[in-house]
Amino acid sequence: MNLKLIFVMDLLDGVVVHAKKGEREKYEPIHLFSSIIDSSDPVRIMEKLKPADVYIADLNRLMGTGSNKWIIKEIRDNNRKARIMVDYGVKTVNDLEEAAEAEIADSIILGTETASMKLIAEASKSDIPKNIIVSIDLFNKEVLTSDKKMKIDSLLLIKELNEYPIQDVIVLELNRVGTKSGIDFDFLARAVEFSEHDILCGGGVRSCEDVYKMEEIGVKGALVATAVHEGAIPLFSLQTTPSHEIGIE
Repeated sequence: MNLKLIFVMDLLDGVVVHAKKGEREKYEPIHLFSSIIDSSDPVRIMEKLKPADVYIADLNRLMGTGSNKWIIKEIRDNNRKARIMVDYGVKTVNDLEEAAEAEIADSIILGTETASMKLIAEASKSDIPKNIIVSIDLFNKEVLTSDKKMKIDSLLLIKELNEYPIQDVIVLELNRVGTKSGIDFDFLARAVEFSEHDILCGGGVRSCEDVYKMEEIGVKGALVATAVHEGAIPLFSLQTTPSHEIGIE
């Protein structure tokens, strides 16, 4: 298997929380939900699970209620072999520079929830030494953004991103996150068709079967959390680098 599984940790006030439908006011510590861990401390979770690829969302930064930078930096320092991508709630080039200088991740995510098309253009052409990933944050297929230039059909936005030298594009369906509602494979297949960048999928992954189907249509990576914590996707499948060396049974 060549599709990369990326373990998700959503950080809120210093702990990992169980994300569901983007309803952040209802998020609870992950250990109350998980069948594989008994702590919501992100440092301890990384020590126990040892995922090869990690997606970290700093929800405080995204909501404008603080920052988890120093915790993320500790995670980065303690897990040098892991490939870490971070959504730091970047709104400006200064935010991006701050994240780069702090050396908190291998890749910085520019999500449509906070970033603008202008920022994506500036960041992708800058000399900031970080790989840039763009996350198209969707709710019921509508792009979650305050930028008028991004308030367009999500597939057209994916196509527009082809002109920028970014690393990957995440298609993140927030209304599916934590719901086990499954994947819209037809939509994802069209996203792959429209994009010249690798497409990563987030939201709704239920099982290994979903992972195989995504690989068949050309998706290159899947963000997973709920299915891992429930045991539907085995933990060992996250720990090999690259994941296809052991596959998923």
